Amino acid sequence: MLNQNIILTGFMGTGKSTVGRLIANELNYKFVDTDELIMARCNMTVAEIFCTKGEQGFRQMEKELALELSQQDRLVISTGGGMLLNSANVETLEGRVGDKKKGRIFCLVATIDEIIARVGSDSSIERPLLKVANPKEEIKTLLNARKDKYSQFTQIDTTGLTSEDVCRVIMEHLMQQNAIKK
Repeated sequence: MLNQNIILTGFMGTGKSTVGRLIANELNYKFVDTDELIMARCNMTVAEIFCTKGEQGFRQMEKELALELSQQDRLVISTGGGMLLNSANVETLEGRVGDKKKGRIFCLVATIDEIIARVGSDSSIERPLLKVANPKEEIKTLLNARKDKYSQFTQIDTTGLTSEDVCRVIMEHLMQQNAIKK
């Protein structure tokens, strides 16, 4: 049985980091938040990285980090919302060991209203994408643009669920697929 890395993707406010920490604790895996790691290594926020190195520079850092993380085992990886829009990063993180995938990707989703409520209540994180006249419309536009990419992964709807509930749902998926052993 393969102890796969667990990769969480999805839009901001869907619970990737919070749920990822719970899953890592449950499995005794190491938790990695790709945005937090990139920020720590650069000693800058994502917004500052975008300003100084541009989006292309940030995406290159994500690509290098995907390669680095794919070489490790027993990780729960919370990706930035755009990291797995790049199919090369998906391929790298899923990897292959024989005929089995090395990483299992889940896409956390929520309604637009739920996303707004969650990110609005979390003042600890700067959300430059939502500093617009109509954040709800911006979220809708971004979700529509990402829909096809996100839909390729197992969808976990987090709307109205606690982080513990979402953790349980993902653990059930993993157990059913024999992707992990506790």
